[in-house]
Amino acid sequence: MKVHAYIHSLKDRENDRNVIGEAEILECIGSNQYLAEYNGVLCTAIFNFFDGMYYVDDIYGVRRENGTGQH
Repeated sequence: MKVHAYIHSLKDRENDRNVIGEAEILECIGSNQYLAEYNGVLCTAIFNFFDGMYYVDDIYGVRRENGTGQH
């Protein structure tokens, strides 16, 4: 499902603000851990129940093409 999410690589570091982009949540892969796709990159995401937003980590949470393990 396509969602609006905070995307790690878009973060405004100068003002320490998260930036919203559109990502696709592909599947749940663990306890509050999801496989997501942003800009053609498979990566991990979590859902924050307090603000109702997904946080997609397309920097440190990048997954290999087959979805197993990290680079």
